[in-house]
Amino acid sequence: MTLEEFHSTCSALAADAPALIAAVADLGAWGDLRNALVGRTSGRLTDIMSALGSLPKEDRRAAGQLANATKVAIEELLEKRRAELAGAAKTISLSDPTMPARESWRGSVHPVSLVIDEISGIFRELGFSIALGPEAETEWYNFQALNFPADHPAMELHDTLYLEGGGLLRTHTSPVQIRTLQKYPPPVRILAPGNVYRRDFFDATHSPMFAQIEGLAVDEGISFADLKATLTHFAKRFYGASKRTRFRPSFFPFTEPSAEVDVEVDLGDGRGLRWVEIMGCGLVHPSVLESAGVDSEKYTGWAFGMGPGRIAQSRYGIPDCRVMFDSDMRFLQQFAK
Repeated sequence: MTLEEFHSTCSALAADAPALIAAVADLGAWGDLRNALVGRTSGRLTDIMSALGSLPKEDRRAAGQLANATKVAIEELLEKRRAELAGAAKTISLSDPTMPARESWRGSVHPVSLVIDEISGIFRELGFSIALGPEAETEWYNFQALNFPADHPAMELHDTLYLEGGGLLRTHTSPVQIRTLQKYPPPVRILAPGNVYRRDFFDATHSPMFAQIEGLAVDEGISFADLKATLTHFAKRFYGASKRTRFRPSFFPFTEPSAEVDVEVDLGDGRGLRWVEIMGCGLVHPSVLESAGVDSEKYTGWAFGMGPGRIAQSRYGIPDCRVMFDSDMRFLQQFAK
């Protein structure tokens, strides 16, 4: 073969390729044509390049450059057509009305957040504002300002998670009460939701981190009757107007007198109505008011604290609190609205 014949053969392939490539209708046919034109082991260009050895030595370089240029041009046309066919196939696939739809994901609010939002809404109607505070606290705000004796069990390491270099993770949201009273003079009515931390084992009813929501009201002339009336109103709004409540004497360092609040509910477990504890409460201890810079001779107040996680368990029939930390969509989608 002469150089002129080699050139003529390459030119013929270059002239035929565009029409052949444009006529390809699907990716399967495109692959067959690619092998027929520029396949590594067979194809028209492979046959042409196999003839390089028969050319005179001085013509082989020019012939090789011509063959490579022809290959590059054909491969560019092939790649452009492949992209066109792939895009068309995707459009057809997406527009096919017979294809089964992909299952849609529905977002939902976590059950504990649902409870916090509902509680917050009830107390907002009573004139309460939301107050937030840091989760990393000092011992003074977490214990001393709240009238905890130095030898109180809550001061011990097994109840509290201490931080390197000082400080601790708060064990309740009560420090928010102190910070609020330091910043704003009475009258004060706040709700303090947030996460708290205790060194508890992670089991069906306990976790080392959980949500808590506390309330505080401080003003002139506030009494236990105001506390009882407010919390009874809340329980009837949250659980139902026919539900009964009761207050049992208890002890908390930061309130005096103190009480536990129970509500009579049916948890749907076949045991009928029974009393379930929902929160602790009491009149704010005078030393707590004094620690926050409030005149305890002029002002009184009451406070309460509850765990929305446990309330969510009783409301939605959740037997194990650990499932609320799993991010399992099968569980969470039950609460999608």
